[in-house]
Amino acid sequence: MRALTTVGVIGGSGLYQLEGLREVNEVSVETPFGPPSDAYLVGHLGDVRLVFLPRHGRGHRLLPHEINYAANIYGLKQLGATYVLSISAVGSLREHICPGHIVLPDQFIDRTRARRSTFFGDGVVAHISFADPVCPVLHALLRRAAEAAGATVHPQGSYIVIDGPAFSTRAESHMYRAWGADVVGMTNLPEARLAREAELCYATVALSTDYDCWHAGAEDVTAEAVVAILRQNVALAQSIVAEAIRRIGQLPPRTCVCESALRQAIMTAPERIPVATYERLRLLIGRYIPDPSCQPRPSPGP
Repeated sequence: MRALTTVGVIGGSGLYQLEGLREVNEVSVETPFGPPSDAYLVGHLGDVRLVFLPRHGRGHRLLPHEINYAANIYGLKQLGATYVLSISAVGSLREHICPGHIVLPDQFIDRTRARRSTFFGDGVVAHISFADPVCPVLHALLRRAAEAAGATVHPQGSYIVIDGPAFSTRAESHMYRAWGADVVGMTNLPEARLAREAELCYATVALSTDYDCWHAGAEDVTAEAVVAILRQNVALAQSIVAEAIRRIGQLPPRTCVCESALRQAIMTAPERIPVATYERLRLLIGRYIPDPSCQPRPSPGP
């Protein structure tokens, strides 16, 4: 009998009220990278096991740069997730992407600083391929799910990720447009990069809430305006997630690049990996590298 597919959903608490969601339990986990944003809510929808996490913590307690992205993704991996749906609010940098529209970004531009962006280090070097940062299979599935839910969907776009917590200056907003970015937000990196390192299929459902501050004919973005659009579109986001979950449950076993992203990425010789570092990364690299504590260790140099 085929095991249940487990899907992680990172977003707001409004997503928890999915019709048909059953057997919901709260699960707290400890990770080698510290505590996740909050306890995970685990339940079942049809033949799929869901693991929900409020990215900013319940009650929206964490600034974007305070989020422990490594712990959040590692915790999803610990709980058996193979797919991750990221639900995110973004500002539109394009006239045709109106507030209330859905964007499915296929590229990211990283403008964050001082966020932990890798699981590796401390004696282990790995370089993943990240040219196409979104899982192509999950991205295509989300497009079909969003269209089926009746959303106005923009199926490609570049998402520029800033630290915040302030919104952009007008000069920055115009600069991002000149760079070719389509939407701006604060949360999807390093989240997407860590998901790839964890060999999870990752894709974003980005809800356009405003025109940032570049648009001469629109009000400058405010937190109040963002929240108002989000509240209006909770039902739409729920419909997209529910339809995506149904479709993910019908997918064959994974063969995408995400499934084996670390196969050729780890550069460190196995016998040189510190035992403590291996233990911290065992969940990620154990399928490729045998336990170094059971292997002969190199002799120290003269």
